[in-house]
Amino acid sequence: MASIKRIGVITSGGDCGGLNAVIKGVARYAYSLGIESVVIPNGYAGLYNLVELDKVVLLNAERVSKIEASLAGSEAGHSRVKLSKIKDPNTYGRIKEGLKKFGIDALIISGGDDTGSVVVDLSSHGIPCIHVPKTMDLDLQPYSVGGDSAVNRISVFTRDLKTTGLSHNRILVIEVFGRYVGHTAFRGGVGAEADCILIPEIPADFDVVYDHMKTTYFGRVMRSDVKAGTYIIVVAEGLKNASGEMLYDESAGVDAFGHKKLAGAGKYIRQQLEKRLKSDPEVMDFMKKTGMYAPGVYEIPEVREVTPGHLVRCGGSSAYDVNFGYKAGAVAVLLLLEGKTGNTIVNVDGNKIHYMSTSEAIKRREVDIKEVALFESLGICFGRNPQKFEHEFSEVKDGIVRHL
Repeated sequence: MASIKRIGVITSGGDCGGLNAVIKGVARYAYSLGIESVVIPNGYAGLYNLVELDKVVLLNAERVSKIEASLAGSEAGHSRVKLSKIKDPNTYGRIKEGLKKFGIDALIISGGDDTGSVVVDLSSHGIPCIHVPKTMDLDLQPYSVGGDSAVNRISVFTRDLKTTGLSHNRILVIEVFGRYVGHTAFRGGVGAEADCILIPEIPADFDVVYDHMKTTYFGRVMRSDVKAGTYIIVVAEGLKNASGEMLYDESAGVDAFGHKKLAGAGKYIRQQLEKRLKSDPEVMDFMKKTGMYAPGVYEIPEVREVTPGHLVRCGGSSAYDVNFGYKAGAVAVLLLLEGKTGNTIVNVDGNKIHYMSTSEAIKRREVDIKEVALFESLGICFGRNPQKFEHEFSEVKDGIVRHL
């Protein structure tokens, strides 16, 4: 086993649920083995500036007891800093000096693909690191702490918005985080019983979306004894149009890792629906039949976009993320002691610890669109003509999968 007496804990990238459980998992398991752990604050910015700090926070029993695992966010703090972009030729030497100053032998770092890429970078410079996967986007190869919390919050907020939609007969478009994949929009939308879910993996045909909206929404209002109805669309921020072009807001700029900031998908969908509503000759008749028509004032149903933004990643952690965070943080200590650095925790299954190379773990995982057809058969629109669910069977017996 590697000789490790003190571990530095870093959380990096975006905040989300479960991270405080990771910190507590690391600290408590390390403590049980007689190993100290300390917080390196403010992500990779803090790691770069470690040498300038007067002290670091020791995660002793008293300090750890003050951390609430059920709260989202991170007691260690975050930053979006790519070390290789820092304009300092001695970046890695400076980091090593900081680690030596505080007697830190190795790092456990929790973050997403960008964070993981820096884990690979640090490992190549001889700094022992273990990566705990963290991203609400769920776009890494293994499960990532924060994903379940985000999906649940998206689901709750979307369900709650239905009361507003019904009160005003609105068509609501909820734009949610997820970057270039649709996992959170997909799972959160299904959990909220959204009518339409638009994800980057399926370029959206807005004629299909409009036809589905018109049939569903008009039918609901017409059948209602009080002529009330709503239609809910959940869209991932990285949506593509039918031409496969991602809907960037160029004015938003880029982040520290060079990614264009995604914004505007909800607004774009609203504009597409409004354009079609205004040009559809059947809309006026619908508005008159339902008692909503007011010439020059209220001639088409109202379409609103809602962007919950950081609300989907703040607040509380789901029980699943607390469980995963605890065990992932704890077994990260074991991987360090075994010298298995440069790896990412995948899962703990009984007494089996699963891990993989961080360089493999951070490869993007998209929604398996073969599954989408199943939900299309249940009436949910995904911005394309519904496809047949092509299924196959497999039997699981004694832990072995047998394809039939």
